[in-house]
This record gives sequence, structure tokens and C-alpha cells, in this order.
Amino acid sequence: MDVIEKALILIVALRLISGSIELTAAALMFKFNDLEKAFYINTLLALVGPVILITTTGIALLGLAEKISLTRILCLFGGIFLILFSLKSE
Repeated sequence: MDVIEKALILIVALRLISGSIELTAAALMFKFNDLEKAFYINTLLALVGPVILITTTGIALLGLAEKISLTRILCLFGGIFLILFSLKSE
């Protein structure tokens, strides 16, 4: 069996934490049974997603730094920026 890279373990752990936060938020929304509180919780979740996306992508790119060209890395971060920008624009 191949040795699992540290970067991969970190990415998997962050995604598990992110999923746990999402499930906890859904349970809290159900427990409170209040639209205003659900809206507030959902707003907080909007911060978690992009942070996890940027962090996991950064970790992956650091792990692949010697295998990927600088141009490709810049294109990937440009794509992430465009995704986040499109979410904020109307």
C-alpha cells in the first residue's frame, strides 16, 4: 500500500470538519425551528465554504508545486477568484 501524503490527509480532515459543520448547522436549524435563526446560521455557513475551498486548494497546490507550472497555479487561483467573485455579484 502506498504511503498517504500529509497534504492529502490534511485536505481530507478539513473536508470532514467542513461536512461536520454543515451537518451541525442543519441540526441546529431543525432544533431552533425559527426562520430568522436558520437564516443567521446559513449566513455563517457562507463563510465556511469559501475558506475551506481556498485552504484545501492551497494545500493541494503546495503539495503539487514541483509538478505544476506557475502559469497553471495562477490559472487555478484565478478560477477560484472568479467563482468567489461571481457569488458576491448580482
